Amino acid sequence: MNRFDFTPYRRNTVGFDRLFELLETTGRSAQNENYPPFNIERTGENDYQITVAVAGFKTEEIDIIAQQNLLIVTGSKQSESNDNRDFLHMGIATRNFERRFQLADHIHITNADMVDGLLIITLVREVPEALKPRKIAIGGKAAPTVIEHEDAPKKKGAPAA
Repeated sequence: MNRFDFTPYRRNTVGFDRLFELLETTGRSAQNENYPPFNIERTGENDYQITVAVAGFKTEEIDIIAQQNLLIVTGSKQSESNDNRDFLHMGIATRNFERRFQLADHIHITNADMVDGLLIITLVREVPEALKPRKIAIGGKAAPTVIEHEDAPKKKGAPAA
């Protein structure tokens, strides 16, 4: 496995440790995480949707846990007695799983629903007003107001306009 060295970037940045750790751990864990399959969609400027294929799982067998900047989807299949069943081929995977999604700051889960074997999780980015970009006036004061000047006093002998 090729490992990218982030040391030169760590020397020149402050406060990005979490980002570098995320990149390093994602590279290591991405090899083993391919079940269950999922999609991540951007449905609007600040709206996202994660769709996880959970065929064979019931709603009560799936847990969704939201922590700060982390979403964990867990599926725990309750064992059913298959004593009377004789499978010739068992291709539908119903093993337990845990899928983790790193979330950016200010991403919140608004809804979760299960439709046709797909778990659909809706997310939205809600940036507080205090953190939104704002324009700062140079000098920190309001724009100067224009003062209207009255006509200068007329000189004697000057033609009237």
